[in-house]
Amino acid sequence: MSTGKRGILAALAAGIAILGTGGCSRSVMNYQIAESIGTVGMYENNAPVETPKMQAERELEEAEAAVEEERLALLEQAETLAAGYWYEEAIALLSDSDLFTEEDDRAEAAIEEYQEAQNALVEYDGDVVHLNFPNLIADTSLAIDGDSYASTYSQNLITISEFQGILEQLYENGYILIDIHSLAEESNDGFGDVTLTAASLLLPSGKKPLVLSVENLNYASVRSGDGIATKLVLDEDGEVAASYVDANGVTKEGAYDVVPVLEQFIEEHPDFSWKGARGIIGLSGEEGAFGYEVEEDHDENWESNAQTVKQIAAKLLEDGWTFATEGYSYSYMNDMTYSQLEEDIIQWENTIGDLVGDCDTLIYPYGSEVEYESEKSAYLTSAGYCYLIGLWASDDYLSVNSTYLRQTRRSITGYLLENYASYYESFFNVSEILDSVR
Repeated sequence: MSTGKRGILAALAAGIAILGTGGCSRSVMNYQIAESIGTVGMYENNAPVETPKMQAERELEEAEAAVEEERLALLEQAETLAAGYWYEEAIALLSDSDLFTEEDDRAEAAIEEYQEAQNALVEYDGDVVHLNFPNLIADTSLAIDGDSYASTYSQNLITISEFQGILEQLYENGYILIDIHSLAEESNDGFGDVTLTAASLLLPSGKKPLVLSVENLNYASVRSGDGIATKLVLDEDGEVAASYVDANGVTKEGAYDVVPVLEQFIEEHPDFSWKGARGIIGLSGEEGAFGYEVEEDHDENWESNAQTVKQIAAKLLEDGWTFATEGYSYSYMNDMTYSQLEEDIIQWENTIGDLVGDCDTLIYPYGSEVEYESEKSAYLTSAGYCYLIGLWASDDYLSVNSTYLRQTRRSITGYLLENYASYYESFFNVSEILDSVR
C-alpha cells in the first residue's frame, strides 16, 4: 500500500472516530481530513470523502433547518402582530401556514393564546382624552439660554425628557394610542355623502384610549441653532427623523421631536399603540410644512421642497400617522366670515392638501370653533371635514352625530405644566416629569 493511500485511510479513520465520540462537527471533521490529505478548498464544504449517503443526510438536515427558520420567522411575525393587538391577523397568518406538522404544536398554542386575548376584549365606556403636543426642545442649554427667544420656547414648548416622561406615565397608567377614526363608523351612500355613527371601542381590560396630536408642525417659530429641531427628514434608512443643529454647529438627525421620539417609544412598547395608531399631525399652510416652504413666492427651492414634503407625508401615513388641516392662515375661524373660511380652507387644500393627501380632520387654531349647525359648520362638513377638534375647557368632550365627530383636546405646553399641573393629574404626575431647567 502506498504512503499516500495509507495517509488518506488514517485521516478517514481519525475523522470517523472523532465524529463517533461527538468531538466536533461534520464541517470541522471535513476540514481536518481535507487538511491532512492536502485538499483544502478543492471541494465544496471541504468534503472530498462525502459519500452519497452522507450527502443525502446533509441535504436533509439543511432542508429541515431552512424550514425551521421559516417557522420561527412566522411565529415571530405573528407575535409582533399580536403585540399591537392585531389578533385576527396573527391568527390568520398562522392558520394559513402549512409549515407546522401535527407533532409541532407551537402554532396551535399561539393561535389559542391570541384567540383568548381577542375574546377577552371589553367595550370601553369612559372619557376619551386627546392630548395635543408642541415641538420638543432637544437642548435646553441652547433654547432656554436667557436670550429674547428663551421665554417663548420655555412657555410654549416642552423638552424631550418631559415628553418621554409623559409617555412613560401614560403607558404605566394603561393608556394606549388609538386612531380618532376608530371612534366613529362611516357609511357612504355611494354619492360621496358620509354618515357617521358612534363606534363601539373594544380594548383589553384596564386599557384606556388616547388620541394624540401635534400642533401645527411647520417649524416656523423656531430658529436653527437654538437646540430645537427645524425640520423633518428621511434618514438613510428611509425613516422619519428630526433635524437640529447642536452646540457645536453639527447637524444631527434622529429622535429630536415628537414624531421620531414617539416612534422610538412604540418600538420599545408595541402595546402602547392600538393596531398601529400613532397621532394626528396638524398643519397650516402659510409657512409651509415639516420645515419646508412649498410656495413659489416663498422659496426658490419650493418645487424640490414640495416633493420632500410629499415623500415625508407618504412615510408618515405608512407608519400610521394622519393629518389635520389647521387652515392656511392659522387664524381664528370663529371670527372669519363664511367666504373667508371657504377661501382659507381652499388655499390650504391647494398647497398642503395636495402634498399630504385627502384629509377629513380639522384642528381649530386656538380652539376657535365655528358655531355648530351654522352655515360655516355646514361648509366644513360638506368639504369633507367631519372630525373636528376644539380645545379643552372643563371636560374631555366627545360627541358623534350623523354629520361629524366633535372632540376637545388638552394642549400641553411648558407654561401649563408649570402653572396648571392639576389639568393633567388624571393622566400623569407633572412633578415627576418636569424638567429641572424650569
